[in-house]
Amino acid sequence: MVEKFLTVPPFECAWREDLKFQEAGRGCVAFDAFACNDVTLVFRENVGSQGYHYKRDSSPHYTVILGSHRNRRLKIEVNGETVVDVVGVGLCCSNSFQSYWISIYDGFISIGNGKYPFQDVVFQWSDSRPNCNVQYIGLSSWDKHVKYRNVNVLSLKHTLMPLSKHMLFGDYQVEDDVTAADKQLHMDYDKWGLNNFLESWDLSDMLFIVGPEERPVPAHKPILAASGNFPLCSSFAITLPTVSYPLLHALLHYIYTGWTQIPQEQLDSLRALSLQFQVMPLVKQCEEVMERIKVDNKLFDTGKNVELTYPCIGPHCSTLPSLPVSIQRLVQLKLSGQYSDVNIYIESYGFVARVHRIVLSLWSIPFAKMFTNGMSESMSSEVTLRDVPPEAFKAMIDFLYDGQLNEKIIDSGSLLLQLLLLADRFGVAFLHQECCKMLLECLSQDSLCPLLHVVSSIPSCRLLKETLQRRIAMNFDYFISASTDFVLLDDTTFFNIIKHPDLTVTSEEKVLNAILMFGMNANELFAWEVVDQLIINSKPELLFGERLQLVSDLLSFVRFPLLQHSLLDKLQNSHIIRHIPVLQSLVQEAINFAKHGLGRPENENNIWVRPPYG
Repeated sequence: MVEKFLTVPPFECAWREDLKFQEAGRGCVAFDAFACNDVTLVFRENVGSQGYHYKRDSSPHYTVILGSHRNRRLKIEVNGETVVDVVGVGLCCSNSFQSYWISIYDGFISIGNGKYPFQDVVFQWSDSRPNCNVQYIGLSSWDKHVKYRNVNVLSLKHTLMPLSKHMLFGDYQVEDDVTAADKQLHMDYDKWGLNNFLESWDLSDMLFIVGPEERPVPAHKPILAASGNFPLCSSFAITLPTVSYPLLHALLHYIYTGWTQIPQEQLDSLRALSLQFQVMPLVKQCEEVMERIKVDNKLFDTGKNVELTYPCIGPHCSTLPSLPVSIQRLVQLKLSGQYSDVNIYIESYGFVARVHRIVLSLWSIPFAKMFTNGMSESMSSEVTLRDVPPEAFKAMIDFLYDGQLNEKIIDSGSLLLQLLLLADRFGVAFLHQECCKMLLECLSQDSLCPLLHVVSSIPSCRLLKETLQRRIAMNFDYFISASTDFVLLDDTTFFNIIKHPDLTVTSEEKVLNAILMFGMNANELFAWEVVDQLIINSKPELLFGERLQLVSDLLSFVRFPLLQHSLLDKLQNSHIIRHIPVLQSLVQEAINFAKHGLGRPENENNIWVRPPYG
């Protein structure tokens, strides 16, 4: 913070080492200014001089001018060139100090008035060629003195990297310039949760004003309302002049992460603050530790931190079921709409839910990106999605508030599958896990191939895909004789089933039939003899098309030596063997193999569990 009053003369600029973003290209400066017009802030990669003026600077920089042209215009300049010059945004006043804030996030500039950053947005602009290296802030003026006070530089380290400005709402297609780190963030769901929003300005809708220095600490009303009894309705800010920041931080850390630590001597103060706001799990833990200290003071070293951890009741690390947040209260907030900040609509359907951005975002990185990317969806109170099944989406919203799947979903295989796809699309990892588990428990045999067909291309469903492939392999006879659903599988998936070490069949002839049906993309069941007749008047290229090479590759996984001698003789004299060279080679090899007495062993059930090929 600069001195209480800082007066900047005309055509000069004030620079200080502490007026600096913690992260280059990302930060927010909040301040009060007293000026008739032309409050000017400069954002540079390096500190400038006292005599610096942005009009003479050709180095990379952003300049934001509030109240230009006698309080009539707002201007933004990039490297000395005007890129924004709008009328009617009067942000200055000569009668008293006024509060403003300016944030920069990878070239996305937001400007607002008022005491609390990220509230009361007046204007936003995005640089198509952003300067991500600006870090130092200069307080400047034009032709009259400007007085500054209460200048604070706020970190945006918790803010998510925005998606491309061309993000497509319905399917979240991202431009090619999204960084590898950003893509990795999409997949890092296991570490995602409410902890990412601890004291973050993202999606905050209230403040604590802490201590005599009036330090602003952002928070989220729905989370506080569900974890205690905070006076949230009376005002936007809760003022705590006698509470130190470390004490409030310990309380919020417990609510947002499920654990906290505090010096032993401050336990009673933390208990009192927790009791004031009725965060009863923390009150109870403070009292328990204090009682243990009374019984045996040697258990804790004076001056050392004491850790307090909320007892986790589930696997959802840093998501609601494992935090001191009342699920019942949160569900009630959804039902009543209290503190909700966005209406969700589905294209061609209409309104589906009024929800809290923070609740959706703590489960889902894509939702968090949608609500913090700086574009219209992050500012509007309405968001429209497309290509979303309404009933499944409603079920997902319910899960985001209570962490449970209702019986209606569990009993409906099709709805459960839609929910799985939504969980994958919006990155709700724990819902994804629950859907996979329920699908495996409730699906019938006839549903396995269609399900595998759907999930085989979804990377996050790898374990489900492998489980389904094994089930089909272990019941191979059934799946290739009940229907032709298996021919709809993709080539790689079918290949993995045929070579699966647990493939169980009553006859290798059925493996041969399945390969030929798959190769022809058959719409009815048949045996190899049908192909043998068709190939008389056709060619393999016409019968199998693009799958011809796959058929040749798969034939090597058929254990021809295990076939009966009579069947090998039929194959040797067939039409098909003359058109598929690899089949001729394999059959001849099996016949030679049988001549040496190494044919198929018999067992009473006539079932052969195939050993791994090789």
